[in-house]
Amino acid sequence: MADLFRERRRGAHLSLNTTEPMSFGYGFISGLLSAILGIAGFGAVLSLHFPQYLTAAELRPFYSLSYLRAIIHVTLVASFLLGSVGAFLRANKTLALTGIGFTLAAALLGGSHVPVAGELGSGSWFGLDFFVLNLLLYSAVFIPLERLFALRAEQPVFRRQWLVDLTYFFINSLLIEVLAILTLKPALILFDWARIEWLSSTVASLPLVIQVPAILLVADFTQYWVHRTFHVVPFLWPFHAIHHSAVEMDWLAGSRLHLVDVILTRGLTYVPIFVLAFSEQALVVYVFLVAAQATFIHANVRWEFRPLRRIVATPAFHHWHHSAEPEAVDKNFAVHTPIWDILFGTCYLPDRWPTAYGLCGGRDVPSRWVTQLVYPFRRRSRGE
Repeated sequence: MADLFRERRRGAHLSLNTTEPMSFGYGFISGLLSAILGIAGFGAVLSLHFPQYLTAAELRPFYSLSYLRAIIHVTLVASFLLGSVGAFLRANKTLALTGIGFTLAAALLGGSHVPVAGELGSGSWFGLDFFVLNLLLYSAVFIPLERLFALRAEQPVFRRQWLVDLTYFFINSLLIEVLAILTLKPALILFDWARIEWLSSTVASLPLVIQVPAILLVADFTQYWVHRTFHVVPFLWPFHAIHHSAVEMDWLAGSRLHLVDVILTRGLTYVPIFVLAFSEQALVVYVFLVAAQATFIHANVRWEFRPLRRIVATPAFHHWHHSAEPEAVDKNFAVHTPIWDILFGTCYLPDRWPTAYGLCGGRDVPSRWVTQLVYPFRRRSRGE
């Protein structure tokens, strides 16, 4: 064992790729946890430094400063300790040093004792705190699931283009306030005339256990047709082709969405929700469920849920939507239930998993976030 450690120290290096084992006892798990916690802790400290700029106004009432400081302290200490373990056990020290580096940066900014600056009640365009919460929650849930129940066990956590998808995850989380304005406000302002009083009153008076399934069906029906339109309208396809350019599937791949795609899809999906006047509680539950399910159906897990496969959208159902096989093109548009695809003739769910993902017929989407952002404005044809 001592010889093994000496060999690892002699081969110490920094790289985003690794040939070392990723199982327990080789420093990968501790290094990964250190990096996640270090980034989250650093983001939390920055949010306390500049709450008026970096925190989502809707989340602030739920914060208890004393508990928040304790959580930040535990997060930073855990990141440093796990990073130290990872650096000791593993020759590739990238993850460990990333976690330690962000932890030290957070400590230099004041750590858990950082004074709260700015006026907490003021507005903000960014939600760094929302990104931190998302990063911790999704990482804690999906990374273990994809390691324990992987569909493709050979696919690493840091697969091809993971950094591009992490950028999408960061940007879409950070811009939560901007996206809320661009998606919620148009539905409220532009379609207020479409409300029918007796229908709105009836929907709003329904119990939550009825409103939630109803809002899922209504939203999924709308999203189905918006999604399908992105596939068939040449002008819109380049925006959505970016989402389909991912050649490996996992929970993070679901974040690869162009901002125009996000704004149009969410904005149009919210229209019938507000026209029908679903309650605020039902809307909150819907937002939580759509975020969870939209992430889960992209995950690298082997669960098929066969008894439910024609009722609930599953990873098997949505993986076929991302398949590069010709027979799967323009299939499985729904997010919550395959019912709409079955009714409108677009359901494709054979008794196997796709052999390849990405754009059918070739890949012409650039591989970097910035170039993907401008790509749809340069390409006006579907060009699969």
